Amino acid sequence: MRILFYKITWLLIFTLIYCNTNACSILYYVDPATGKIYVANNEDYWYDIKPYIEILPSSKNEYARLWYGWDNFAQGGVNEYGLFFDGAATPEEPAIDGYSKPKGNLGDRIISKCKTVTEAIDLLEQEKIALTNGHLFLGDKTGNAAVVEWANGKRNLVFIKDNVLLATNFLLTDTTKGNYPCQRYNAMEKDISYIKENNETVNLKRIGNVAAKAVQLPSENKENQTAGTLYSTFIDITDMEFVLIYKLDNSKVTHFDLKEEFNNNKKQKIKLY
Repeated sequence: MRILFYKITWLLIFTLIYCNTNACSILYYVDPATGKIYVANNEDYWYDIKPYIEILPSSKNEYARLWYGWDNFAQGGVNEYGLFFDGAATPEEPAIDGYSKPKGNLGDRIISKCKTVTEAIDLLEQEKIALTNGHLFLGDKTGNAAVVEWANGKRNLVFIKDNVLLATNFLLTDTTKGNYPCQRYNAMEKDISYIKENNETVNLKRIGNVAAKAVQLPSENKENQTAGTLYSTFIDITDMEFVLIYKLDNSKVTHFDLKEEFNNNKKQKIKLY
């Protein structure tokens, strides 16, 4: 079911950044004081896209999961075991010999078949998948997280360090390829440093405020097309809580208790528009 979340101000602290439709920002954070794990993501894209949430029950061969995206393609999601994925565009790279772009709904396949980051990385390797214009962000309930990149003719893995992993739109393993430095990445990194220096005990709302510093306000191009942060997602992986805010509008909030939804054994499609 879809319900409105409590009154929040997560997205009221804006970083004024003009929109690039190939931009996204992703954050995975483990609170050292409590061990709780939080994820936040901003999906920046054209505002005429019609996004939705899919919730799929478990079956004999698939895990229960929630994903968000459009056109029958998962842009990000989480499953009943707490495995999370998302992705972000990066500068174009040549194809890698022996590997190919994914076929079908890769994100859904990952969270329907894998429980952990390690299993997801193994699946990518088994299927010989390599993205040429993006990196894949993975995180799980054990506190493990990794960004998978395919650059300079090989696969590169960047694992979580000091309880945090961030990604935007530059290659973490080769910043010379473009989109670097990144104001959105720096803004989130600075706020995470503030949290650590002040020994803050965080919650989902506080991590939401970190991600809010990387949102992109809507703007129009010469063809009168509007782009900006299409939606922002916030997940408490430890307690299995999910929140989505659509188009930076605090009145358009979707909230799920994932444990309840995954036990529902009912397929759901929730339109955000």
